[in-house]
Amino acid sequence: MGGSTNLPPGFHFFPSDEELVIHFLRRKAALLPCRPDIVPTLPQNRYDPWELNGKALQAGNQWYFFSQATQSRTSRNGYWNPIGADEAVTSGGSHVGLKKTLVFSIGEPFQATKTNWVMHEYHLLDENGGTSTSGSSRKRSHKKKGHPDKECSNWVVCRVFESNYDSQVSFHQEDMELSCLDEVFLSLDDYDEVSLPKN
Repeated sequence: MGGSTNLPPGFHFFPSDEELVIHFLRRKAALLPCRPDIVPTLPQNRYDPWELNGKALQAGNQWYFFSQATQSRTSRNGYWNPIGADEAVTSGGSHVGLKKTLVFSIGEPFQATKTNWVMHEYHLLDENGGTSTSGSSRKRSHKKKGHPDKECSNWVVCRVFESNYDSQVSFHQEDMELSCLDEVFLSLDDYDEVSLPKN
């Protein structure tokens, strides 16, 4: 599944923050099928960002995948370091998720070299306004008391890109919504290099 969108020609996968949380992450956490089912599940700490090609869902210069939230985001050659403050993801005026921004560094902490690889990690918010991952320990205690609960609240969805080469992320960073016509015009960019036969 990785690297292949299974979408018709002319359709591109560039979801907004809200769409990632509502239409993909929420359904994944609820064990409901995602349609289209094109985002794979990968362990965060298994791959370096440049190894995602062919494994995660590639859309332009961005890679998408589901993963289980973990405190250790260390891979074989480096680690993801959180930067800045968490951003709220809203839908219909309500906060539905959080977006964490992380930068990949090569090497050991305090001796590492920062790279241009960036990851946006999206978390669901529970009914009390906290992240669903923060409530996982509370849910596990319920399970010990005889209240079964499926281990699905630890899910996150990640968007990874190399900042120097990412031309689409600005639409999301500036909270700009694309209209249907904008998306159609963007899809026509693929045909810029097609040479038409001359009469």
